[in-house]
Amino acid sequence: MILPIYIYGQPVLRKVAKDITPDYPNLKELIADMFESLTASNGIGLAAPQIGKDIRLVVIDLDVLSDDLPEYKGFRKAFINAHIIEFDESSPKETMEEGCLSLPGLSERVTRPTRIHVKYQDEDFVEHDEWVEGYLARVMQHEFDHLDGKMFIDHLPPFRKQMIVGKLKAMLKGKVNCAYRTKVVCK
Repeated sequence: MILPIYIYGQPVLRKVAKDITPDYPNLKELIADMFESLTASNGIGLAAPQIGKDIRLVVIDLDVLSDDLPEYKGFRKAFINAHIIEFDESSPKETMEEGCLSLPGLSERVTRPTRIHVKYQDEDFVEHDEWVEGYLARVMQHEFDHLDGKMFIDHLPPFRKQMIVGKLKAMLKGKVNCAYRTKVVCK
């Protein structure tokens, strides 16, 4: 089932999400619905808060980029109870354009570390503790931020934030134009 994507202004997007246990109701179905919603919205990552759930669950599908990034051929994973443990401060930082399904029509250059230490569980609740680098590290940082009530716009310098205030206010008023199902706050 394709779920609506919650747009900037929805309170759940600013909540810190909770860890879950294997008995979380209909978890396999939720993960399948999140992947279906991700595909329908042409995204590469989706966090549970973006569909209105304050739980630590993320799905990432980098297979769609495999023509340009062949190392991600077949990469389609769910991350449960995901946490960034540390950033490799000795690795270089990289600035790239980022967008977000919860901020349609908005993209900005964001600087992030290129290597991170993460812990998470897979769909079978097997624990993983690993260092991740490159493009996957960026996507994880973006999606895992959602689990901590953050969005990519929180990483922008004040001047850039000021430049997008009008677009954010429009989203708060429900003025959103995108090709996927959304849930907006109308103030």
